Amino acid sequence: MRLSRNIFVVLLLALAPPMIARAEDNPSSPAPNANSAQSQPATTGDSDSELRPQTPDTDLFALMTGTCTTLKIAGRDFACRTVAYSHSVQGRAYFTIALDDPADSSHIVSFSGDTGRRSNENLYDLPIDRMLLNSKNQPKVDGLPVPTALKSAGRCVQLGNFATGHVTSVVCSATDRSGKRYDLRFESDGSPITVRRVNPSAPSIRQRG
Repeated sequence: MRLSRNIFVVLLLALAPPMIARAEDNPSSPAPNANSAQSQPATTGDSDSELRPQTPDTDLFALMTGTCTTLKIAGRDFACRTVAYSHSVQGRAYFTIALDDPADSSHIVSFSGDTGRRSNENLYDLPIDRMLLNSKNQPKVDGLPVPTALKSAGRCVQLGNFATGHVTSVVCSATDRSGKRYDLRFESDGSPITVRRVNPSAPSIRQRG
């Protein structure tokens, strides 16, 4: 469970000052290739309610600012505090949303998949096979929250290009095996995204012909 916990911890740290530094703030670091992703799929666990990844490594994290014009989680409407994209060295990607929930400051959800493709420079398509759900009531291991992971089917589409520092929108929709639906429509406020290369790995996003 360490990888899924790692994704949520990274986002929680990003929500607290100081914010994650932009890549250009550290000239000694290699420039992140934010449009890269691993093609090797993560291992799928046998349980519908648990995610069983192999390592906690996150190689890329991108924080976006804007408005969630639609955010519906299992039939409930929410606003969002922030939206982030992260990517693991196994090739699994996450669009993670911190919900603006007055009753639960730890309410975070992720749309996750491991077969994302970029069809052109400004369109990234991520088929979703898991939803990760975190809240204040989730159990903790070593002091870190353990999100529930549910097998799901859906899709996220991102308009924009991480390499240029701008994302226009992210639209996600997924349904879990119990029939609960999750929908996101995020619109950027036009600010440059904050990108951090956490653990560089070889670029391998697959291009459609």
